[in-house]
Amino acid sequence: MACGIDIGGSGIKSALVNLETGELAGERVRIETPVPATPEAVAEVCRQLLEQLEVGPEIPVGVALPAPIVHGVVPFMANLDQSWTGANVNEVMEAALGRPVVALNDADAAGLAEVAYGAAKGVPGTIIVTTQGTGIGSAVIVDGTLVPNTELGHLEIDGHDAEKQASAGQKTLQDLSWKKWAKRLQRYYSHVEMLFSPDLFVVGGGVSRKHEKFLPLLELKTPIVPAQLLNTAGIVGAAYQASRA
Repeated sequence: MACGIDIGGSGIKSALVNLETGELAGERVRIETPVPATPEAVAEVCRQLLEQLEVGPEIPVGVALPAPIVHGVVPFMANLDQSWTGANVNEVMEAALGRPVVALNDADAAGLAEVAYGAAKGVPGTIIVTTQGTGIGSAVIVDGTLVPNTELGHLEIDGHDAEKQASAGQKTLQDLSWKKWAKRLQRYYSHVEMLFSPDLFVVGGGVSRKHEKFLPLLELKTPIVPAQLLNTAGIVGAAYQASRA
């Protein structure tokens, strides 16, 4: 058993996770993200969530954050308060929670969850998981080992930041048809395929629930499949990583 906390721009969610199955062990609790979402304010919400779940001191805790985390430190932050920049997540959380935590990027957490329990379970080699939302998050896992903090949504393709053309957020913003959006996805995934020659692409994010509308339109050498864990992936991946630390 381990506990995962998924920190987002609008809500912070947590649950206990059965590490045998990757399923949530009991209820998922959620508290609105504080405003301003400073490190101390967010850490206090995390403390409240652990209290609600009655997480004992023997249970490992992982935290998924919407930012890169380099040796525990946030180099820059997009979706929470800017005071996170330069903060050591492990130290901030340990001070508030009274226990060590394992912190990782939220797309990395989702990727680990899919490899351990979801669409990429049992697939050897290089797996690239992309989370399609306002932007494009990415996780690269090679034979079960995470290559942390990849930002493949920010690849420059045809002079544009890739996620500004090919994210699900842009599909909505520009009111693109599935067919028009699929053309942009084709350009994006073909480019990533050329760079990495992966063994599998996994596509996550809310839009993956409608995968039948766009994945069949893509022509790639690499198999591309929808994610399975959806909105539990961040919690599950954070818990999984904490259990391995």
